[in-house]
Amino acid sequence: MGEPAVDPTPRAAVSYPATSYPATSSPGERAVPAAREVRGTPAPREVRGAAVLPRRVTKQYPGQSRAAVGGLTLEVPAGDVVTLVGPPGCGKTTVLRMVNRLLDPSSGSVLLDGEDVAGMDERALRRGIGFMLRTGGLFPHMTVAANTALVPRMLGWPRRRTAARVAEVLELVGLDPATDGRRHPAELSPGQHERAGLARALAAEPRVLLLDDPFGAVDPATRHTLQRDLLGIQRRLGLTVVCATGDLTEATTLGDRVAVLDRGARLVRYDTPDRQQPAPAGDAAERLRATDGPARGGTGGLGESSEAGDSGEASEAGETGEWWT
Repeated sequence: MGEPAVDPTPRAAVSYPATSYPATSSPGERAVPAAREVRGTPAPREVRGAAVLPRRVTKQYPGQSRAAVGGLTLEVPAGDVVTLVGPPGCGKTTVLRMVNRLLDPSSGSVLLDGEDVAGMDERALRRGIGFMLRTGGLFPHMTVAANTALVPRMLGWPRRRTAARVAEVLELVGLDPATDGRRHPAELSPGQHERAGLARALAAEPRVLLLDDPFGAVDPATRHTLQRDLLGIQRRLGLTVVCATGDLTEATTLGDRVAVLDRGARLVRYDTPDRQQPAPAGDAAERLRATDGPARGGTGGLGESSEAGDSGEASEAGETGEWWT
C-alpha cells in the first residue's frame, strides 16, 4: 500500500524574540507563550489537542542524591509539537511519564488544559493519552489489528466503532487493514512496526501524543519518511505532541519548538528550530551537535536516547502494556 497523503509544505523559518535560558537562570519559574500564530507551518484543520504544562515539577528517586527532574516548567500549547532533546539520562523520559502519571512528581504539578493530572483517575488519564515507545510496545502474540483495538475495547467502545476506527487509523499511518492488520509484530518490517505502534497510540482518539524516541530503531531513510508522515498526521488531527529524543536533527525536524534539556531536565533553551543554531559554546545543544550518533546513522544526535541514566528510572524492558493499565 502506498504512503499516506501528507502535506509536503516545509516548515518555514519564523522570527520572534528567542526565549533562552542561560546556565545561571531559573527556568523553573518561566513559561514560554503559545506560538500558534507564528509557528511557520500550516495549522491543523482543527486544534483538538490539550495544552500541557509541567509546572515547577521535580522527581527525586529514592536513594538518589540528584533529582532526575529538578523544577521544570514548560508550556506546551494545544495542537503544537514540542520536542525534548538532551543527553541520555537528562530526565526527558521521566518528564513524559509524569504527564500520563506512570510516575508522580515529587513536587510541583502537571496540568492538562489547566487541570492537575494528580486529581484525575490514572487509568482514564492514560487511556486518553497516546504513548509510543521506541520499541513500539506491541504485544507479540496479538495481530496488528488486535493491538490497535486494545485501548478502544478497554474503553468499552462498541465492536463496530472499534473495527471502523482500527481500519481508519491503520490506513492513516500507511498500513493496509486487510493484510498488515492480520500480521503479528514479528512479521513486520522495522518501519511497519513503528507505524503499527503509532496506530495503537492514536486508536482511542487521544488529544495528547507522547513519543519516547519513537523512530530510534529504524534506518535513517525510514526514519525520515516516518517523521514526515507523523507531521502530516499531526496537522490533520490537530493533536498536541510531546516527543523525547536524543537526536537534535530529529528534534528540529519535528518540533514547532525545541526544548534543550541538560542533566536534571534543566531547561537550557526553549525556542523554534531555526533559532537552535548557532549555539553558545559548551551548551547542551552544542554538545548534541558535536556528538555523532552511530546508532542513528550519524544524523547528529546521541545514538541511543534511552533514559537508563535517569536516576532510578526503569528501562523500557517489560513495560509493553504498562502505559494503559
